[in-house]
Amino acid sequence: MPAKLSTRRTARRGACAGAVTLVVLGAGLPAGAGSDTPGGLSRFYRQKVTWSACEAGAPPDLQCGKVTVPLDYARPGAGTLDLALARYRATGPSRGSVLLDFGGPGVAGVPGLTTDGRRFMDLTNGYDVVAFDPRGVGRSSPVGCGLGTDDRAAQTTGGNGNLGDPKVAREKITAWQRMAAECARRSGPVQAHMGTVDAARDLDVIRQALGDDLLDYLGFSYGTRLGAVYAALFPGKVGRMALDGVDTLTEPLAEQGLVAAEAQQTALDDFLDWCVQDLACPLGVDRRAAGDQMVQLVRSLDANPVPNGFGGRLSGQDLARAVGQALYSRRLWPTLERAMASLVQDGDTHGIEAFTLGGGTLPGRRGAPRPADGGLVGSAGIPPDNQPAATMAVNCADDPDRPGAAQLTRDLGRLSAEYEQASPVFGRARLNELLMCYGRPKGTGFIREKVKNVDTARMLLVGTRGDPATPYRWTPETARRLGPSAVVLDNRADGHTGYLSSRCVHKKVNDFLLYGSLPADGSSCGADREPDASG
Repeated sequence: MPAKLSTRRTARRGACAGAVTLVVLGAGLPAGAGSDTPGGLSRFYRQKVTWSACEAGAPPDLQCGKVTVPLDYARPGAGTLDLALARYRATGPSRGSVLLDFGGPGVAGVPGLTTDGRRFMDLTNGYDVVAFDPRGVGRSSPVGCGLGTDDRAAQTTGGNGNLGDPKVAREKITAWQRMAAECARRSGPVQAHMGTVDAARDLDVIRQALGDDLLDYLGFSYGTRLGAVYAALFPGKVGRMALDGVDTLTEPLAEQGLVAAEAQQTALDDFLDWCVQDLACPLGVDRRAAGDQMVQLVRSLDANPVPNGFGGRLSGQDLARAVGQALYSRRLWPTLERAMASLVQDGDTHGIEAFTLGGGTLPGRRGAPRPADGGLVGSAGIPPDNQPAATMAVNCADDPDRPGAAQLTRDLGRLSAEYEQASPVFGRARLNELLMCYGRPKGTGFIREKVKNVDTARMLLVGTRGDPATPYRWTPETARRLGPSAVVLDNRADGHTGYLSSRCVHKKVNDFLLYGSLPADGSSCGADREPDASG
């Protein structure tokens, strides 16, 4: 392995630890940059990662390690967590590490790098490429709620009921309240400390443990929220930060769900436009009829779920969730078309349900879906429902809105028609997600109130026009909120995020991370006309 250049941004223990910002305010939030590190946190900032070979089956050049962080930054003596890390060493002169976050929230980074690390190998021209399992995820004290049986799944997907009906709404609110209690019981103390503010503090401990003065970072989807929060907490520690598939920082869950349903419907419409051009399209060749048939199929399966290949049943909401996953990448459209044909023509659910196993696929991934943990759930003792449990824990910790049951029931009655109009296919499931935080403690208002007007080095924000998960409009909105530091790259293509699906985006992000070369604010990338060469 080549020697590192003297320009590597190695942190000096004494000086740098004293400059890190982690002073705690009344609600457990850090003060602005320049404050001293509280004495109780000094030991975390003095550690260095010890790297060793990963477990059997991992690529031989992948190294694994861990970093210890406090369970509660407001009370650093009240317990610790070990965060799992993995890295590929730089193949040439290195400026330090680039830290990857694959999104979610709830996606484990170590299996992502294990399975898909080859797609980031060009970054090893200038970096050690590092991924991590965030707190509560994967190998980092994973949370779980006991989801998996048909009745529990119905609680989290909305079942067959219309939430616009007050009786159904009350039943679902009660079910989510029971779910919150079960999640807390099964997950232990870590669930109460899984918000993005906690995760951003973890990033800073990781940065120091890796030996870097500044954080160079590539975040996808939810990882953009994490990066933005880090920039607000530690503006003086931001190096080269690229955010791809930009999340919202301001919209309440009700508005997020509505916008996301609209984005998913737009992506579905694009798929149907494509499908009906093929005589083999299982929904026919008439575009209007194909859209109607898709809606009818979801409603029919909600009313009468069919047996699946796993001893359970496939509902319309299960179908909608699977289709939503398939829309993450345009390259999955042929696979979705074949899976829909098997379902419609033969009643075979296997192809559709393969997408529900792909909740942990990297954004823009072109191949078949894979399990969210990279296939390591059983051997690692990770709860099978770790990803959805972590998603709920993080999103609820970041959400300060907690209306009472009466107000929530009234809101659902009003919102039901709006969500149905936004997407007759995805609206019901999205509306049900508004209930997921009921019964949980109120989350922080820090992100909405404080993550703005950051004084950092320039950051690159990538938005994709046909993104079904993080609608493009969130990219310029977030850029305006973050201030002059944010530079927008407009990816005029389909799919969730751009780095792993667009040669143009891939090159511009790499040019920024490796060489510091930023595109002009507002510049764009066109859709690729053929498979890219990045993986």
